[in-house]
Amino acid sequence: MSGKEVVCVTGASGYIASWLVKLLLHRGYTVRATVRDPSDPKKTEHLRTLDGAGERLHLHLFKADLLEEGSFDDVIDGCAGVFHTASPCYLPVTDPQAELIDPAVKGTLNVLKSCAKASSVKRVIVTSSMKAVEQNGRPKNPDVVVDETWFSIPEFCEKSKLWYPLSKTLAEEAAWKFSKENGIDIVTINPGMVIGPLLQPILNASSATILNLINGSKTFPNASVRSVNVKDVALAHILAYEVPSASGRYCLVERVAHYSEVVEIIRDLYPSIELPEKCADDKPYAPIYQVSKERAKSLGVNFSPLETNVKETIESLREKGFVSF
Repeated sequence: MSGKEVVCVTGASGYIASWLVKLLLHRGYTVRATVRDPSDPKKTEHLRTLDGAGERLHLHLFKADLLEEGSFDDVIDGCAGVFHTASPCYLPVTDPQAELIDPAVKGTLNVLKSCAKASSVKRVIVTSSMKAVEQNGRPKNPDVVVDETWFSIPEFCEKSKLWYPLSKTLAEEAAWKFSKENGIDIVTINPGMVIGPLLQPILNASSATILNLINGSKTFPNASVRSVNVKDVALAHILAYEVPSASGRYCLVERVAHYSEVVEIIRDLYPSIELPEKCADDKPYAPIYQVSKERAKSLGVNFSPLETNVKETIESLREKGFVSF
C-alpha cells in the first residue's frame, strides 16, 4: 500500500483529520474528504489551501452525513483506503444519545457498510481513543502500564456518566464486530489527549484545555493528562494503512503527566504568562501511570516530547488569535 492511491477521510475538517489530509497529500495520495457542509469556509478553507490540494485536483470535498445510511457509498467506492475520523467531541451535552452516541456508533457502522459494498477498499483505519481503552475502574499508579489489551467497559462509563468515552467505546466495539462479520481489514488508532498546532480556524476541545490554562484561570484541574502530538497521530494513521503487518489497536500517548506538571512546563517556556497557582481541589493529586509505546513504535511512530507539544499548541493558539500575550 503506497502513495498515488485514492483514499477517503471522513470528518476531514476536524483537528486530527485536517493533519491527516495534509500528510496524505504530501505523500502523493488523492484524497476524497467528507465534510458536513462543503460550502462552509470555516470547515473547508484550511483544507483547500493545503499544499497539493489544488494540484491536479488531489483533494476532492464531498458532503456526507454520519446518520444517513448510504451517504458514504459514492465517496468510498473506488478508494483503496478509508480513514474514519468523524465523531463528535464536545462538552457539555444535554442529550448524550443524540449528540454523541448515535453519531459515533451509527456513523461508524454507516461508513463500514459503505466499505463493505466497495470491492476497492483494502483497509479501514478507525480513529478511536484512549477513552475506549482505560475507562474500566481498574486502579492506576506509576507502576501500572496501560496497553492495547485494556478495554473500557460501557456499563462503567454509563454509571459514571462518561458520555464521550461511552460513545468511543461503543463505536469501537461496533467496528470490530461488523468488520469481523463482513471480512473488512480494520485497524484502530487510540490516541490520548491530542495537542499541537491547529490547521482549522475553530477551537477544538483538546486545544481548549491548554488555552484555559493560559487564559487567566486561577486553578488547574486535579487530573492526569495522557497527551500526544496531532502530527504523530496523523502519521500513525497513515503508517497503520501503509504497513502491511499493521493490525489490531494502537495506543498513542507520549507520556502521562499531572496538570501541575503541564503548568510548570508552560511557566518555563513563557515566564510572563499569568498561570494558575493552585489545584482545583485539595484532594491528593490524581495518579500518573504509564501507557505502553511498544506497538506504536513497531509502526514507526517516534513521539515528540510533551514540552514541544505544549509549545506548539500555545504558539498556534497565539497565531490564530485565540490568545495574546
